[in-house]
Amino acid sequence: MKNIYKNVDFLDREAIKNYNLNNELLMENAACVMEQVIDKYASANSMIIIVAGIGNNGADGLALARRLIGKYNIKIYMPNEPKSELCKIQKQRVELLGGKFIDKLFLCDIVVDCLFGSGFYGVLSDEIKEIISQMNSISRLRIACDIPSGILDVNMDSKYAFKAHITISMGSLKLAYFSDFAKDFIGDIIEANLGISKERYELETNIKLLETSDLKLPKRNFQNAHKGNFGHSCIIAGEKEGACILSAMAAFAFGSGLVSIIGNVKNLPYHIMNTNYLPKNCNAIGFGMGLGERINKYDFDFIGKIPSVLDADMFYHDGLKKMLENGNIILTPHLKEFASLLRILNFGSFEISDIIKNKLDLILDFSKNYPKIPLILKGANVFIAYNEYIYINNLGRNNLSKGGSGDVLSGLIVSLLSQGYSLIDASISASIAHTMASINLKNTYSLEPLDLINEIKKLEN
Repeated sequence: MKNIYKNVDFLDREAIKNYNLNNELLMENAACVMEQVIDKYASANSMIIIVAGIGNNGADGLALARRLIGKYNIKIYMPNEPKSELCKIQKQRVELLGGKFIDKLFLCDIVVDCLFGSGFYGVLSDEIKEIISQMNSISRLRIACDIPSGILDVNMDSKYAFKAHITISMGSLKLAYFSDFAKDFIGDIIEANLGISKERYELETNIKLLETSDLKLPKRNFQNAHKGNFGHSCIIAGEKEGACILSAMAAFAFGSGLVSIIGNVKNLPYHIMNTNYLPKNCNAIGFGMGLGERINKYDFDFIGKIPSVLDADMFYHDGLKKMLENGNIILTPHLKEFASLLRILNFGSFEISDIIKNKLDLILDFSKNYPKIPLILKGANVFIAYNEYIYINNLGRNNLSKGGSGDVLSGLIVSLLSQGYSLIDASISASIAHTMASINLKNTYSLEPLDLINEIKKLEN
């Protein structure tokens, strides 16, 4: 796991105070990393335009220009005069080197966005919107210094954010990288060392980025075993029977020794059992997937008495608040279902747009009130809240935007619970496995849920 921060300014201040550093030294190290990235992609004749703002992000760009002048064909576009002292100093140095400033943008090989850093919270002017629009169309490679300009604008519009192929993160990862909106603009993230190791630079945070190395696949560590050693997963059948079948197949593929569907379902796969009652040896249960009108046919008094996964239609059930009192539950809503969940739990009525803008605060608020219930909020990036910690999974691809993908995820979670995983470990590992399976499927349009299940079977770590 990696640390993520809402803002890293305090980390810079602590590093400067504790290790006798200064802003100029941090800036030089940032420029050094940007130079290394450009050296990887540029040739001797490459035309590189650095677009510099008026603050310290612009100063980073000017420091980069100083390091590159003479190596490549460097042009600097600076639409306004510098305001920060470091920006003024860096501009003077570039001028002494004979740096070429231009008054308009034109076609180039690489454009480097140094307009705004992570400290920008304003509204983009029409002038800046036009500049960003041009930056997105003039080069074969687009690199953002610290954060693509426009990502932190409260009135974000995809037409007016810099669309980076590479974002060079200064010091540590920023939360703004991981909004659903930002996923189309961040590109590959490269972390810049500012002169001290992450172990000395970073401080503890409650927001973490999940990595593939955090996946804990089921292990069968003894040979003298039988199917009962590896858990019995149960899935409640709904009106749309395909959903429960997909969940059950995912649970079986992810290691459960036994899998049953509760409710009359026709044409089940040969390895999935069918029953009308909750088996006595059931170790974990999932329900809500495709439930529909059958929601009124079940008595949910078993919820929380065994590890339980709630999905889909359960987030519209008026009895949900009482169900959560038992704990021992994992919730897997998407944004619309999360809005319903918040309403039922008396957090308030929220439009989807409100949730998007206030996602972190809302899921943290939920976690403060229900600290022992993992919340897996699905989206372009997955946010998992537990005990006031946030775990972000940004590994998924848009090929998961297909019916049935969420049913597979629920089945994976149930499977791990049945095998003895804790609530949070099952949530994290199932989410990572789900997204890793999506990565292994090469195209973006043809995914079927069974493709995911087949890829799950191939995962290794």
